[in-house]
Amino acid sequence: MTIGEERDDGTAQAWEALGGAPELVGRVRYRGAGDLGEGPLPVAALARATVGVCGLAAAELAAVRAGGGAADAAAQVVDEGAVATAFVSERHLRVEGRAPVTFAPLSGFWRTVDGWVRTHANYPHHEAALVRALRLPSATPEAVRAAVGGRTAVEVQELVYGAGGLAVAVARDYGEPQPLVEPVRESGARGRTLGAAPAGRPAAGVRVLDLTRVIAGPVATRTLGLLGADVLRIDPPGMPEADDAYADTGFGKRSALLDLAGAGDRAVFEGLLAEADVVVTGYRPGALERHGFGARELLERWPGLVVAELCAWGWRAAEPWAGRRGFDSLVQAGYGIAAACAGPDGRPGVLPAQALDHGTGYLVAAGVLRALAEGGGRGLRFSLAGTGSWLVRGLSRAGAGGGAGASGYAAEPWLRATPSGYGVLRHAASPFGEWAVGPSRWGTDPAVWLPR
Repeated sequence: MTIGEERDDGTAQAWEALGGAPELVGRVRYRGAGDLGEGPLPVAALARATVGVCGLAAAELAAVRAGGGAADAAAQVVDEGAVATAFVSERHLRVEGRAPVTFAPLSGFWRTVDGWVRTHANYPHHEAALVRALRLPSATPEAVRAAVGGRTAVEVQELVYGAGGLAVAVARDYGEPQPLVEPVRESGARGRTLGAAPAGRPAAGVRVLDLTRVIAGPVATRTLGLLGADVLRIDPPGMPEADDAYADTGFGKRSALLDLAGAGDRAVFEGLLAEADVVVTGYRPGALERHGFGARELLERWPGLVVAELCAWGWRAAEPWAGRRGFDSLVQAGYGIAAACAGPDGRPGVLPAQALDHGTGYLVAAGVLRALAEGGGRGLRFSLAGTGSWLVRGLSRAGAGGGAGASGYAAEPWLRATPSGYGVLRHAASPFGEWAVGPSRWGTDPAVWLPR
């Protein structure tokens, strides 16, 4: 079969959602084997498709910057072993030989009088809110188990959210459909003209302001960084990122702290925006609007920008979910995925990877690359729930390589050792190549762009 004849259904669906020319889909080929398990949902198909369209979008931008058009995009070959390894990058991470802690003791599934609830308490302020909401005598799993055992799942959910914590009742049915990608507005303006780019670095010279946290958004921006972009992550000083999380997702970027409530830092931030090409946001709807930096405001003031917004529950979610915080594990619980993955004893289960996070990250990167190829000046929306909706409704296993124990798969060829601000890291390589250096320590870089 020639490159032009090959077509993967999941890749075609994702590429269509991104607005890409359908005749280009056959230029993505997959080789090798991966292992993302044989659960009830087609996670391997999601993984390969999201990485595949990201590679195709990168090729499209490279062709445009070389003076051609989308039709000149080069063929892409994606290795399924690299995809499978990257999709569980946090599991492969070792910091000076130490395995990171991925879930805290108070994060998990807890039985209630009418089912199950999922909590997320990886950050100290979320753990404190959980303890406060449930009036726990101690911050222990035993105390949580006793406190929720006599309540309904929704009661626990609302108590914890009301106190600023995170808990979601495990849904038995799939949630309402959400779009995979939602183009929401075009400014009518074009961004800065991009000249030719070095081979393998189609985003070279592109300045990306990264306002994301945890996994999905940082996966998107570390991918853009690998493809050549100057990525500057900005966080508020009072919300520290976990060292292990940043050690995994801080590749390809720098990290600075700015307090947007202060006049001085706000002026610095606006100066960065004035010279940015892309803004990627990962805060819940309404959070940045309070500072005057929502997507609408950004495109009004800087109409050439590409603004990619990411949220947990979907931009069309009904209240109160529309404005709530969420993580991959919570969306799996609230969207019916955890129930679909339940074991024989009825205990909810999880996907074999945090696939909503990683998959959405590659989709965001692909959307940004496509928007740059088309000249900029537009806003795009993504959500973990949108990726979950596609997983449970749109994808099939057809064509996806890599089931449990897939023949020939081993992670070792895709693991690297790289010095960083945290010491030597063993980490998963990107499916698209090698990062030049490891991450600095979170929040320690100056809030300035690198010279072009």
